[in-house]
Amino acid sequence: MPPSPLTRLRKLCLALPEAHEVEAWGEPTFRVKNKLFAMYAGSDNHHGAGRSAVWCKAAPGNQELMIHDAPDRFFRPPYVGPSGWVGVYLDKETDWPLLKELLSDAWRLTAPKRLIKEYDARSKA
Repeated sequence: MPPSPLTRLRKLCLALPEAHEVEAWGEPTFRVKNKLFAMYAGSDNHHGAGRSAVWCKAAPGNQELMIHDAPDRFFRPPYVGPSGWVGVYLDKETDWPLLKELLSDAWRLTAPKRLIKEYDARSKA
């Protein structure tokens, strides 16, 4: 049996430097230092609206592009959507390699510059 979407999401988020999980609003959230970069929305919670998803921080303009190009995969999440965050459905159509990139981008938008430089230096070595 394949791992659950939340298990796969945790693995991706917690692989990022100094990322950790905190339960907030009844759901797992993923942070670097004390700043949120991703949040799980379970299908059984009103945040998920019947479909499991992750909400992640996105660069300015990316939310609109992603939703326009693939509205069946991406959406504007409540609460954080007006700030540019993007929702990604976690179901049988999930593009996990793409989600890994989106989570890495969200982490980079949130992490301290020092930590990003250290991570990049280690990645090049």
